Amino acid sequence: MIYKGIIERYGKYLPVTGKTPVITLYEGNTPLLRAKNIEKFLGGNSEIYLKFEGANPTGSFKDRGMTMAISKAVEDGSKAVICASTGNTAASAAAYSARAGLKCSVIIPDGSIALGKLSQAMMHGAKVIALRGNFDDALKIVLEITEKYPLTLVNSLNPYRIEGQKTAAFEIIDFLGRAPDYHFIPVGNAGNITAYWKGYKEYVRSPKSEVRSQKNKDIGHWTLDIGLPKMMGFQASGSAPIVRGKPVKNPKTLATAIKIGNPASWKKAEQARDESKGIIDTVTDGEIIKAYKLLASLEGIFVEPASAASVAGLIKYNSKLKIKNEKLVIVCTLTGHGLKDPDRAIKSATQPKVIDQNMKKILKAIGL
Repeated sequence: MIYKGIIERYGKYLPVTGKTPVITLYEGNTPLLRAKNIEKFLGGNSEIYLKFEGANPTGSFKDRGMTMAISKAVEDGSKAVICASTGNTAASAAAYSARAGLKCSVIIPDGSIALGKLSQAMMHGAKVIALRGNFDDALKIVLEITEKYPLTLVNSLNPYRIEGQKTAAFEIIDFLGRAPDYHFIPVGNAGNITAYWKGYKEYVRSPKSEVRSQKNKDIGHWTLDIGLPKMMGFQASGSAPIVRGKPVKNPKTLATAIKIGNPASWKKAEQARDESKGIIDTVTDGEIIKAYKLLASLEGIFVEPASAASVAGLIKYNSKLKIKNEKLVIVCTLTGHGLKDPDRAIKSATQPKVIDQNMKKILKAIGL
């Protein structure tokens, strides 16, 4: 079997050349899983698919953008990179920097990063600095540093990050043979909804794409209503600046990956929403945890809490979709693996019973 990362697989759609060194951990090619049990739970006629980005090498979708950002940094002669992060970007940047032989520094908001993510960044050798403040404070300082010193920024403000992340949309189209009708996705710093929309537009319209729907081949012209999904983005209710229309000074949510009060890709996320005729709305922490548990108990998929915001949004809008009485194709992005935040899982799950070494008691406990 020949393994390929996203640059090798989709290089003709990416800003790379033969001179670009490919720094890869064989990211991408993540599962698109049919969620038949959730379909039954929700009712209706729709097909629901889960794009499980937790299957990437460092356990989150960030690897798609990071292979591009680090590869281009090496091409440009950079020796060091830096980012602000709520966790997943830090883990990914640290891993790909280690692969490339670059120095990596990450600034995290103190007390707002899950243990699994922090341990990854530290194990990969990054210099980790915990800042007294939130993510937005950390990003502000990182931007000031990169303006004055020769470090490459690898946050999603780096355009190569968006270029890499758009390949998830390519994979969905390749798998389905079409774009979905609706795409549900968590929104934090808003780079991912921006990237998916960019990917859908480019791939559906490109004569080079591996798969294009027959309908789109036949019409001979394009409008944004044809062959493209409605983008359905969801912020945590305590961290919803786009929905509120103003930055949130002190965002609050247990979904730390989307705990961002002033998204870097705010305007582009609104563009994705408006062009696709979709929405950006909120879900509560309670709704996120409900979806988090449903994914694990119904589909066997363990995600970090922020990932479940997409399914929480689908549950919230399910009655409206059912009214359409159409057989829709729906994709939900699950952005990161549940092992990123083991503490939340332990707090959310039923604690194990402690039983003596007695067969009768054990059989009774397991319902036999």
